[in-house]
Amino acid sequence: MLIDSHVNLHAPQFDEDREAVISRALAAGVRLMVNICDRVSNYEAVRRVAQHPDIWCTVGTHPHEAKEDPELRPETLIALAADRRVVGIGECGLDFHYDLSPREVQAQVFRAHVAAARETSLPLVVHTREADAVMAEILETEYARGPFRILMHCYTSGAELARRVAALGAWFSVSGIATFKAAEDVRAVIREMPAERIIVETDCPYLAPTPFRGRRCEPAMLPRVLETLAQIRGWSLAEAEARTEEAFFAVFDRIPRARISPP
Repeated sequence: MLIDSHVNLHAPQFDEDREAVISRALAAGVRLMVNICDRVSNYEAVRRVAQHPDIWCTVGTHPHEAKEDPELRPETLIALAADRRVVGIGECGLDFHYDLSPREVQAQVFRAHVAAARETSLPLVVHTREADAVMAEILETEYARGPFRILMHCYTSGAELARRVAALGAWFSVSGIATFKAAEDVRAVIREMPAERIIVETDCPYLAPTPFRGRRCEPAMLPRVLETLAQIRGWSLAEAEARTEEAFFAVFDRIPRARISPP
């Protein structure tokens, strides 16, 4: 089973042909998708996409949008996560590349997400860019206060952060960036990720894999990401598919396998 663990199908880039995009994904063998919340104020749009039987969702606020609600409370996230179609907390984290929200606000809002993930036992979907040291410190400090599950989405950060979060039991998601010619440093980290804790994603409409770069990314492009992961790890395609499926259901354990629609 192909599973796209991180899509943004509520994005305006899909407003003209959302159902056609979903149909193409299913035709390409992508049997399940997780639609990722970019900000709590947009949750209703995110959730509407998850009405589709093959699509689930998360609730959270991206670090770019943290300034929208600096006082975001864990209780807000916990209440929304009572919806059984919600299978994760996030996307949340730190982005010190663009700094679209003040760094201290990003950290404060991120900690609210951690508290919600700990309380709900749902995985924390983490975005991190150019913030390795601070990210490691927050995750290690918070984990010491009480464990929670961590998913490092679209992981392109350094080997040291990967090592430290792997020690906390983190899962890692591989995206189309792994196919980019200049991304050998990313591939090097992928080779060292825990084999039983790797999943795949498209992050559509962003990060279309080679040879689709420059086009709008769609879940139907996920097979190219999986093929690249198999090549990097020295797995057969069937082994890569089986491993990522097992890892996906281990981290997103609110999704019952019996509910997957037949092809």
